[in-house]
Amino acid sequence: MFDALLRPLIDPPLNAAGRLLARMGIGANTVSAAGIVLGIGAGVAAAGAEFGLALLLILANRLLDGLDGAVARATQPSDFGGYLDIVGDFVFYSAVPLGFGLAAQTNQVPALVLLASFILTGVSFLAFATMAVKRGLDTQAHGRKSFFYSTGLAEGAETILVFVAMALMPQHFPALALGYAGLCLLTVLQRTLIAWRTFGSRHDD
Repeated sequence: MFDALLRPLIDPPLNAAGRLLARMGIGANTVSAAGIVLGIGAGVAAAGAEFGLALLLILANRLLDGLDGAVARATQPSDFGGYLDIVGDFVFYSAVPLGFGLAAQTNQVPALVLLASFILTGVSFLAFATMAVKRGLDTQAHGRKSFFYSTGLAEGAETILVFVAMALMPQHFPALALGYAGLCLLTVLQRTLIAWRTFGSRHDD
């Protein structure tokens, strides 16, 4: 929801840092791989109730998630880089709720509900991107990407805010997880309606 609004603010410093890393010989895929390691670490930290460490790793993961694209833009974006970026996102979105779910028994059901909502949100996102490529559609509302990035109520900025709130207030994880799961499901509905208007026709089954 806020990602497109934030891009003009965060892109200039990210792009500057990306150019610096590129000059240092650090590739985008290396940054992505480091981000994946940190994302898994955030989940492990949450599972061990080390919520301060989990918070730092969550923020570091999201920083690297922005930097890998900036490095790619400063060098040469690749299809594998786009693939690794998506996989890294879903590793992160899986590891953090899983970690909180393992931290306390009362978190387990809310964590499962949140993970299920992330799966549905991810499927709708990737399905929309696939159909958009088939139709030759393009957008740069979220910056230059390796794939079509469809908008929604629950996007990256909202997820970061919720994960930060979980790390700062772990006792409220169940309410935060269930509330955000509801927003994710609304995003799936929103994206489905947009897909119907964009791709649908009276002749579709």
